[in-house]
Amino acid sequence: MSFSGFDDIPQWGAPTPTGEDIVTNAIKKEKVIKEIVAAQEDLRAMLAKTKGVQTDIDKLVSGNETLQMYIDNLTMQMAKRRGQ
Repeated sequence: MSFSGFDDIPQWGAPTPTGEDIVTNAIKKEKVIKEIVAAQEDLRAMLAKTKGVQTDIDKLVSGNETLQMYIDNLTMQMAKRRGQ
């Protein structure tokens, strides 16, 4: 069974690329890939900076805990001296 006029149409869903379309698409894809790679590098740099800041915060928290313990100990010693 043949349908007149439909035999010349390419398969449904099959692309009909032209030479210029293939080159243009390849250039667009390459540009997108470069943008993605650049964004990944930016994210890696931000992650490294974030980890560095987190390390600094951890050090400061530890220092604050030590200072708070020192203050608490001094306060207890002064309270004991006043009680004597």
